Amino acid sequence: MPVDDHQLRTCVVLGGRGFVGRHLVHRLLELGNWTVRVADSAQSLQLGPSEHDSFLSHALSTGPIEGSSVVFYTEDADSSADSRRSDFYLCYTIVVQGAKNVINACRECKVKRLIYNSTTDVVSDGSHDICNGDASVPYASTFDNMWSDIKAQAEALVLFANHIDGLLTCALRPSNVFGPGDKHLVPFLVDIAKSGWLRFIIGSGESMSDFTYVENAAHALVCAEEALCSQMVSVSGKVFFITNTESMKFWDFGSLILEGLGYQRPMFKFSTTMVQYISLLLKQVHSRMNPGRHNHFESVQNIIRLASCTRTFNCSAAEKHIGYTPVVSLERLRLLKEAAAMVVEGGAATVAATVVEGDDAGLEGITATIESFSHLAKDSSNARYREFDEQSKVEKLLGSGKVADILLWRDEKISFTYFLALVVLYYWFFLCGRTFVSSTAKLLLLATVALSGYSLFPSKVFGLSVPRLSSSCFEISEKDMQITSTAIANIWSGVSHLTISLSRGEDWNIFLKVAASLYFLKSIVAHFLTESVVFALVLSFTLFFVYEQYEEEIDRIVEVLCNNTREAIKSSLRILPVSVTSLLPGCEMSHESGMAYCNEGSRISDS
Repeated sequence: MPVDDHQLRTCVVLGGRGFVGRHLVHRLLELGNWTVRVADSAQSLQLGPSEHDSFLSHALSTGPIEGSSVVFYTEDADSSADSRRSDFYLCYTIVVQGAKNVINACRECKVKRLIYNSTTDVVSDGSHDICNGDASVPYASTFDNMWSDIKAQAEALVLFANHIDGLLTCALRPSNVFGPGDKHLVPFLVDIAKSGWLRFIIGSGESMSDFTYVENAAHALVCAEEALCSQMVSVSGKVFFITNTESMKFWDFGSLILEGLGYQRPMFKFSTTMVQYISLLLKQVHSRMNPGRHNHFESVQNIIRLASCTRTFNCSAAEKHIGYTPVVSLERLRLLKEAAAMVVEGGAATVAATVVEGDDAGLEGITATIESFSHLAKDSSNARYREFDEQSKVEKLLGSGKVADILLWRDEKISFTYFLALVVLYYWFFLCGRTFVSSTAKLLLLATVALSGYSLFPSKVFGLSVPRLSSSCFEISEKDMQITSTAIANIWSGVSHLTISLSRGEDWNIFLKVAASLYFLKSIVAHFLTESVVFALVLSFTLFFVYEQYEEEIDRIVEVLCNNTREAIKSSLRILPVSVTSLLPGCEMSHESGMAYCNEGSRISDS
């Protein structure tokens, strides 16, 4: 129902061209009881085709602050490009000095309320966990980046201005805001994914984070304004954490976004310290080889900061005092993977036709997010796209079982444990100076003593229960025995057929292959057995893993090498006489043209 002009209230959205600001302007105008003025430090705004005649376009033409009852200050990280954010003086001028100017303008123009959109980064030092943090969490003693430092200063200025000249202020701290128009979090993840670093889970992968869908951040600002009008004591001068109230693992969120846009899901774990050292080393090498050129290593450090610490926040104060509850659930974003793939293939209309029906805000939020980032999706026309649930070549080669999981480092701890155990066995059998039989006997004796000693342990030691080994741990299932027996029978059958063929002298090729293989094996065992075992051990835990990670690149390199080899062979054959090349396998002489052809008609040489 239309609202009369005398019922309209006037507000200003500072930073209304930015990420959160744009969504706030849309939300205020949709409510129908606001006259919205937009001001921004940005120089220009690119409106979408459908926005030129909209309320937003009209709002941009109006002037700010004087005559307004409330100012929403949403100047955020996304309003400053990376080049600007690296300039301390410029950032300080825009954020801190800008906050002072806004406060002074509000006081001079008798504005009643000022609501500042801050960030959870103001309480994080980037190295310590924050679990279920609330308003009692102090500002960080040290900041891991310049932007968080100056945002904290600006927030403090706004809160300090509360109740001065009748101005009421409060601040909201949304965590990891994302959604349509995001120029920070999602593009940041995609940029790192393109560089190849997000093939790995950095750290334990268990660190929890809170995320805030952009429409929820805008909704919280509106809630804060309404609460500031009616509950001044409990809201003015206060800060409120804003999230989707659904904490999740950082890597689960990143995987959801990346899978939806066609990038490979991070699967392999590496310790934070290892990645930091590798990143710093590669950064130094890159800077020396390519001085002045942009690289991804600063972004890698940011990913380490985001993913290595738990940062979760309590929104109960926002729920109690400003009446905030998320309007778009994070759970609904689990449709992103399927929907994003549909957008890449068939556009947003396909998504609208296939995504299950739900509330309008949820459906619009999902569709808008996908449309916003479909241009960042992996181009399936330039690279062979493989569904992430599909097995890789090397996994199929290894049998897709436990061996594949270990050699492909599906779980870093398990794979490293097996690698360490094999290294210990290698030392025990090859480097300790004993014979193989003696080493085996001592190993069995050690295992017997260990099992016997374990059985003597009481059920509890220093209050800790000691688990007992059940007899099933030493039993082999019938199915495993059948598989093992079948494999042994197949091998024995193959050896028998080979032996029979050799004894009859039926195939000289087989004889030569067997003789060469046995001679090669004898040479290795006699001279290089120790080196060969350690070489095979290292390669088995590295080559399979590397090949799966760079399967497409390695296949292309092999294809190029094979093509070049074939061309080299053809070039070599061209210099031979036709009478010689015609005798080679696969080549024949054309009596009509006097040319030799090999490999299905490729001309080798002329007569």
